[in-house]
Amino acid sequence: MKSFLLAAMITLCAAPAFADGASCTTTATDKKLAGAAKTSFMKKCTTDATTACDTAAADKKLYGAAKTSFTKKCLSDAVGS
Repeated sequence: MKSFLLAAMITLCAAPAFADGASCTTTATDKKLAGAAKTSFMKKCTTDATTACDTAAADKKLYGAAKTSFTKKCLSDAVGS
């Protein structure tokens, strides 16, 4: 039980930008970013999302196709379209 709570806390701390459910695209639009500022924001947000999704997959002990599928869906949800 302790390890589950620890894993949940680490996942939430690793992805504070995604705690509110907003995707990178939505956040960039809300901030009215354009051009180089939007590109830079999206790159950082995508990197942060990748790290958070990889951490979540490791916490769930996913490997192979399950990890790939989970990470793909996680990134899709975090980055948006």
